[in-house]
Amino acid sequence: MTRRLDNATARRVFLDRHALAEPPTGPSKGDDLHALIERLGFVQLDSVRTVERAHHMILFARRQSYRPAHLPPLLARRQVFEHWTHDAAVIPMGFYPHWHIRFARDRRGLHGKWERWQSHEFLSKCTEVMDHIRENGPCGSGDVGADEGRSKGGWWDWHPSKTALEYLWRAGDLAVTRREAFRKVYDLTERVIPAELRDPPPEADSIDWLCRGALARLGFATPGEIAAFWAHVTPAEAKQWCEAGLATGELEPLEVETADGGLRKCLTFAGANLAAPEPPGRLRVLSPFDPALRDRKRAERLFGFHYRIEIFVPAPQRVYGYYVFPLLEGDRLVGRIDMARAGAALHVNALWPERGVSWGSGRQARLEAELARLARFAGLDQVTWADGWLRAAR
Repeated sequence: MTRRLDNATARRVFLDRHALAEPPTGPSKGDDLHALIERLGFVQLDSVRTVERAHHMILFARRQSYRPAHLPPLLARRQVFEHWTHDAAVIPMGFYPHWHIRFARDRRGLHGKWERWQSHEFLSKCTEVMDHIRENGPCGSGDVGADEGRSKGGWWDWHPSKTALEYLWRAGDLAVTRREAFRKVYDLTERVIPAELRDPPPEADSIDWLCRGALARLGFATPGEIAAFWAHVTPAEAKQWCEAGLATGELEPLEVETADGGLRKCLTFAGANLAAPEPPGRLRVLSPFDPALRDRKRAERLFGFHYRIEIFVPAPQRVYGYYVFPLLEGDRLVGRIDMARAGAALHVNALWPERGVSWGSGRQARLEAELARLARFAGLDQVTWADGWLRAAR
């Protein structure tokens, strides 16, 4: 008989796997921070700083002693590296061998596309950039290509040498050694990545490791969700891995109740303990790029929370706002808040409760306590509120 997981339990399991089912307390630097990133798998990097950058918000939501100064030392000590999952991310260094599959696929997938984008200059610039770094040491995009024209290809206003740097990083020839004002500084991979991690394992071993690690961090998933977690393996490869696991008995089917009462067919490890603690009732602000929200459709199925970031939506067409933060309370997503830095203040423009959520004095007190903590984290002095900030649910 197929196991079944009710929606409340499924939400708790999901939050537990994403380190959101426990109080956000405890140490948040050095090896403890590394352990948290390893538990999550990766932390997405993003440059937008309406309050604080996404990677810092993700870590703060789980460890409220965390501060932005805690992350760069991990890169400096080579405990983490930067590369790509579904987007740019910081990743535990021990995972590096299994990124060779991504390097090879990006090399094949980006080469022709970016050569067409940047014309014949692209190939020669790759050679020039490698020679420059080999002879002169680490460099950023501002150190090369000063006399080059910019691409006309949309919002990526890249000169050919910048494109070469990004391609060589994505293909594994270069690695990020540090950031300066959030701009990547690249060096030869052999100067950044420990020698014992630079040999690629067999591709089949990496596919197994990636699928296994994805399912462990999700608790339950479909083959498509497993493939999307790291964005390294194809849906076909994840499906084949799942079929093999079912055949050997390592995996078992699971029916998961969705927020609307439907059932979704998933997989989990055979005999997996799918009990999880009830999350604390405190209210937390989540980054739009939080791991728990990265798969928007999955979050909607589990929590009934429809979320789309509207950065690239023209202002008159936005439903909520430019950069709106989801609000997590216990095991529910209870609303979203539009707020940003305004001088030395954290200024709340608007808040929309979810349908069926009443915004009483108790919930408001929990929000104010969380925003006070968030303001301190962001180095701000106070929280201010716009007139008419509390909006009707949509």
